[in-house]
Amino acid sequence: MKITKLMSPNVVTIDIDDKLSVIKSIFDNTNFHHLLVINGTQLVGVISDRDLLKALSPRIDTAAETLRDLNCLNQKAHQIMSREVIYRETDTTIKQAVEIFNTHKVSCIPVVDSNKQPIGILTWRDIMKALGNNLKKNQAAK
Repeated sequence: MKITKLMSPNVVTIDIDDKLSVIKSIFDNTNFHHLLVINGTQLVGVISDRDLLKALSPRIDTAAETLRDLNCLNQKAHQIMSREVIYRETDTTIKQAVEIFNTHKVSCIPVVDSNKQPIGILTWRDIMKALGNNLKKNQAAK
């Protein structure tokens, strides 16, 4: 089975120069855990919600927030993104994706076309959900 069967085609991309305030707003208002960073139309990085949390002051959105805390929101995506992105094209199998998750410290695999333009994203959660659904089907068939 190819990763296109399990990937989410709902990809949110941000520009390499988008501010962390924009990224924070996206994470705060969606259920996404990863944003794909593009330069023009090509994939150049990934930012996870954990990457953002590491970059932000813990006092943001609290009564203790200062101007200095707020200034970290002016940083750009390229300053916190993971640059060594492990991505795959549509012909990659689920087995190959599982091997990637098991051998690399990644929580998502961007899926790109031949021009390195993002067309989807596969997370370990997608694989676990499919596995769970498969187990339910097998249990129901018994």
